[in-house]
Amino acid sequence: MTPEQLPLSLALPRRRARGRAGFIVSASNDAALKLLDGWHEWPNGRLAIYGPEGSGKTHLAHVWMQDAGAEKVSAVTLTEGDIPALVAAGAVVVEAGDQMADRAAEHALFHLLNLALAEGCRVLLTGRTAPARWQVATPDLASRLAATPAVELEPPDDALMRDLLIKHFTDRHLRVGEDVIAFLVPRLPRSAAAAASITAQLDDAALTQGRKITVPFVKEVLSV
Repeated sequence: MTPEQLPLSLALPRRRARGRAGFIVSASNDAALKLLDGWHEWPNGRLAIYGPEGSGKTHLAHVWMQDAGAEKVSAVTLTEGDIPALVAAGAVVVEAGDQMADRAAEHALFHLLNLALAEGCRVLLTGRTAPARWQVATPDLASRLAATPAVELEPPDDALMRDLLIKHFTDRHLRVGEDVIAFLVPRLPRSAAAAASITAQLDDAALTQGRKITVPFVKEVLSV
């Protein structure tokens, strides 16, 4: 029987680490990380990573930004005026590529890709789906996107969820038993944000009540 999913608070009171040191590798993201590490060899200087919300796209993008010294921009707000400075940086992350709302944003991305190719600037695209499936009305941009190598980030598996929970509890200097981790893993949504949220929620409750985090305590706090 599938365990009932836990109710989660959306509040994340502490800033999450975004660098490589805070990134946990698992089967769900290993292929993407290896491709990012080979960024000097990307065909046409481009790569896309895609996956559902909470799969780790933003964290992976920040890992690459640190390695490549990249700038970051959202495809939704990208304008023609942004392009020269972004390309001059030599590397750029374009997030939310699947959420462009109009032709102006499409034209800006098309020009960015063209100038980046001409100047040897590396471009990392992110989205919820593969670029070949993005709904764009500009034929030349659609062609560029279809030719962009893409790798999918799967939702975190149980092993990664376990490691994420341990990391977040450790970051908060909290000691919890393996039974707590085992209780939480199958009941959480498959996302890094869920692991961060539940540890924050339990930390706040334990601090307020002056109690240790045990399975009975978790059940009481979460009303399960």
